[in-house]
Amino acid sequence: MVGDTGDDERARPGASGHRAVPVGDEVRIEAWAAGRENCLAEAALAMVECFADVSGVRPTGVSRIRLDEASDDDLLAALLDEILYRLRAHGQVPVDVEADEAEGGLDVRLAVAGLTDVRVTGAVPTAVAAEELRIGPGPYGWSCSVTVGG
Repeated sequence: MVGDTGDDERARPGASGHRAVPVGDEVRIEAWAAGRENCLAEAALAMVECFADVSGVRPTGVSRIRLDEASDDDLLAALLDEILYRLRAHGQVPVDVEADEAEGGLDVRLAVAGLTDVRVTGAVPTAVAAEELRIGPGPYGWSCSVTVGG
């Protein structure tokens, strides 16, 4: 994934996107974008899409997250963990995600809707697997991959 130059969307400079691939009881998320912050946002959206259809759902609120400076891998894990926490604790599902680099960390804006406002399409992940989690730059921008599951 990182540095992958396969003949798909990820191989086009400036392209961004994501996909989720079921692997047994877990889901492998892959995301890509021109920059690190957009790649993180794509990964968050991919995780949501592995359990909910948020297309056409209007956000009912905005939540902000401040993640302290850490390694890129740790930022990815922390962002996904925070989304899972907000889902469990507050019933909030991001329908849009924006991330910006900030001095000493990362600022993330989540446009959220209630879990009852989205169509649940699969099992909600409960954990982010630390093994095989990776994010980094490549010749066409940033890419990441991570496994989430229950």
